[in-house]
Amino acid sequence: MKIPHPKTERTLVLIKPDGVQRSLIGEIIGRYERSGLKLAGLKMCIPTEAHIEEHYSLDPAWRRVTGEKTIKGYESKGLTPPSRDPLEITARILANLKKYLASGPVIAMAWQGAHAVAIVRKLTGGTEPLTSDVGTIRGDFVLDSYQMSDTDGRAVRNLVHASGSVKEAEAELAHWFSKKELIGYRLISEQILYDVNLDGLLE
Repeated sequence: MKIPHPKTERTLVLIKPDGVQRSLIGEIIGRYERSGLKLAGLKMCIPTEAHIEEHYSLDPAWRRVTGEKTIKGYESKGLTPPSRDPLEITARILANLKKYLASGPVIAMAWQGAHAVAIVRKLTGGTEPLTSDVGTIRGDFVLDSYQMSDTDGRAVRNLVHASGSVKEAEAELAHWFSKKELIGYRLISEQILYDVNLDGLLE
């Protein structure tokens, strides 16, 4: 079986309602585009709470893993978690995420290119804006933190969702896009990015 070329890898990115409201759509798209990634799908929608819950439930382990990570996060800061039950914690997180993502328009995008998942995650930054590196989307444009979101009883506002793995990206893209909505095409710049010998550059 032939292994697909890395340049065909795709990943899902959602610009969340706070990113849309802050007029950062063009800035965010530009960050990914300048890296060499290609936009393969784009649409605006207002997702239902059911669609959002399905999105986070695509991975059967998400509820347990997210709850366990949250508990460890509290403990690493010397804080007492609101519950010792991972599923109870994730239920609260999911309720906040549904309210957050259904609050307004979302931009759903499919990005394609070599190591698309890892590149997008690197450019996006860590989940918590406060601790995201300078130069990342979350690090440069958001001042929110887990402390603030916990105090306010809401989801952390971090502008963007980005798939965490190739497998996750495949499932999430199928959840947000039909096959007809994902477009295969060639960019001139791909000759520089992927052509082995850079043929045809000289006249």
